[in-house]
Amino acid sequence: MVTTRDCLLTFEDYLNHQTDDAASDVRYEFVDGELIPMNPPRIEHFLIAQFLSDYLRQVIGQNNLPWMVFSEIGVRTGFRRSRVVDLCVVKREQVQELAGRSAVFETSPLLAVEIVSLDSIGRDYRYKRSEYSEYAAAGIPEYWIVDPLENRLTILQLQEGLYDEIPQDQPGLILSPTLAQFNPSPRLMVEQIWQAAKVD
Repeated sequence: MVTTRDCLLTFEDYLNHQTDDAASDVRYEFVDGELIPMNPPRIEHFLIAQFLSDYLRQVIGQNNLPWMVFSEIGVRTGFRRSRVVDLCVVKREQVQELAGRSAVFETSPLLAVEIVSLDSIGRDYRYKRSEYSEYAAAGIPEYWIVDPLENRLTILQLQEGLYDEIPQDQPGLILSPTLAQFNPSPRLMVEQIWQAAKVD
């Protein structure tokens, strides 16, 4: 499906398109009424996503939290906007709200994670960071940008409607407001993320 400025889609159109195209391998983000196809990421991207997903599920299980972890799922960020988030943590009740509907969360995840790849550098740093006001309006309290190309992790926390970067001031130890509530064991180290991307 091709859209033009003369024929912009509504959010309902986007949801219906996601349902109609469910069997396709092509993923779309929804930006200002237009479908934006996304290139398949590299294997390192999936390895990091799998590692973080496994770790977050471990934390959830240890603490008996009514939370769930999803990979590459839609999150609504505005009136005519929806992003495919690499990883997100949501409450179980948010999942129940989507029963029988397209897999696009219209309520805020507790945590969103984006993993930078060669084809997404501009999108993850410039384009998505320019949308902080929309992420903030969506109420996503914590947002990670994981950059294996530069071995850099950026953690942003929503404070009074704006995102503040959380300094990672303990060598190697990830300082996450969401994870810090639960004192997970073992603690997550930044180097573990970069090691997860290597296939030995």
